[in-house]
Amino acid sequence: MSDTELKPATDQESAERLSSAPVESDGPTGIGLFGWLRWTWRQLTSMRVALILLFLLSLAAIPGSLIPQESENSLKVQTWKAGHKSLTPLYDKLQLFNVYSSVWFSAIYILLFISLAGCIIPRTWQFVGVIRSAPPAAPRNLTRMPVYAAWQTDADPQTAVAAAHRLLRKRRFRAHLAGDAVAAEKGYLREVGNLLFHLSLFALLAGFAWASLASGTGGKLVIEGGGYTNTVTQLDDFTGSAFYGPEDLDPFGFNLDGFTAVYQTTGDQIGEAREFTAHIHYWQGADPTKLKPGDIQVNHPLEISGSKVYLIGHGYAPVITVKNAAGQVVFHDAVPFLPQDNNLTSTGVIKVADYGEKDGKKVQLGFSGFFLPTAPANFGPTTGPVSLFPGDANPALILTGYQGDLGTDSGTPQNIYELDLTHLTQMQQDGGIAKVKMTPGEAWQLPDGYGTLSFDGYKQWATFSVSHRPGNDIALAGAVLAILGLIGSLFVQRRRIWVRAVVGPDGRTLVELAGLARSESARIAEELAELAVDLQDDAPALDLDEEEPDDDAPEGSAGDDKPSQADPDRQPEAPEPSDPDGTAAPAHPADTDSKE
Repeated sequence: MSDTELKPATDQESAERLSSAPVESDGPTGIGLFGWLRWTWRQLTSMRVALILLFLLSLAAIPGSLIPQESENSLKVQTWKAGHKSLTPLYDKLQLFNVYSSVWFSAIYILLFISLAGCIIPRTWQFVGVIRSAPPAAPRNLTRMPVYAAWQTDADPQTAVAAAHRLLRKRRFRAHLAGDAVAAEKGYLREVGNLLFHLSLFALLAGFAWASLASGTGGKLVIEGGGYTNTVTQLDDFTGSAFYGPEDLDPFGFNLDGFTAVYQTTGDQIGEAREFTAHIHYWQGADPTKLKPGDIQVNHPLEISGSKVYLIGHGYAPVITVKNAAGQVVFHDAVPFLPQDNNLTSTGVIKVADYGEKDGKKVQLGFSGFFLPTAPANFGPTTGPVSLFPGDANPALILTGYQGDLGTDSGTPQNIYELDLTHLTQMQQDGGIAKVKMTPGEAWQLPDGYGTLSFDGYKQWATFSVSHRPGNDIALAGAVLAILGLIGSLFVQRRRIWVRAVVGPDGRTLVELAGLARSESARIAEELAELAVDLQDDAPALDLDEEEPDDDAPEGSAGDDKPSQADPDRQPEAPEPSDPDGTAAPAHPADTDSKE
């Protein structure tokens, strides 16, 4: 057989005609209101506007990350407002404390939904039409195609065309016989990937929207040996949504059996956490006797009855017993202290609201101080009480005492981790402030005959976040499918191949092959070369003696000295849309602003 030459794809305009993207106009296409509405709709569903909306959405999320949000932590919002009183009115008007439910964020979100829907629906319908129709018929002049090859053979045209049709089908082209030519097309996964990407992005946004409308989050601190039932009265805080309130909480509960905390004890990273595990037994539904064991670790939540329970914090709770002067126990509980640094130097308060009376007056006691998991032998004059290690190597409790009115009976809500000193008087002992440092098992004889306070030991506590977010799975699936669709749209190339076999004036059969790709690529040339090689078995090329070419013979016909092809140095001429027998590609070029 003779050598066949293939021309690289150079006609970008011809390649773009393989696009099925809708065409947009540069301005209103009608007269009056209808024309403006049509133009606005096309602009809204264009790639340019979609990208602008995505960019605006990402910008709109920045304030929600930098400014405390009411939906996440209302206490932080109040603290921020107290420290920035001049900016608070402006931020309130701009809804910056409720970014994700604000009017302007919702408007961007809804417009992005409409933009995606306006692109996906007509484009999917158009693609279905392309799939159902036969590949476009071969153009009249195949030499105009970007990639072209031709040779002469003694095989009859029907045999060559049938062999080409069989080979193209074997290569998984959609091939169609039409007279003396076969038309084939491949690479529909490119458009499938493009549509999948947009559908997945739509699903991703829908998942986030559903999660924001039908989700709820609550927090709970549980001490070892304690339990939790998923009701709003047991939650320390709860944030619901439009379609998820306190009455929609999933029925379950759990008991915290123990907590394992492991820290590195040597090297440069001494004190770094290596393991945090909460060991629980949980139940689902209304029967708390049907318990199942489970572990909750950081970034490894436990899913129970449609909610996920996350481990988000850990600390220590000293066990305190207070007795009055008569030796009666007036307080006994494990009191959680809150960590202040990486070594779990913790602060907390003890409120003895039911102490009773002293000298005929109702008295309440309060204590504030520090719990140090690993206390130093002595405190420095400037550092104060600090822990040297987060593990409980040398636990100590430092307390200062107060007496008076805690303010718990006033009806005003109080922070359980702070003392209201308005009506409290600091205790005095030995001519100074009444304070003490204790280790587990020690007791403190309170001044002025108030009784005793004993440090019985300590327990560990853990804070959990109970989250119900029904749209997360949809958003995750959308993100994964969007990546797969993007891969398909970037790496799959849509291309067409035509093969024609006709009898020339000299009685020999002229076999012509041509290809057209979506964009410039060597792949279409490689496929055409492989097809030409395989076709030699049924339509072998003739090695002709050198002859003068016939001026009337078409380029690549029997007048050449051997099978010839289009000149590779010649720039291909784009097929004219007005040619009734030209390429079956759309008569208009693809719009660069479409979402393909």
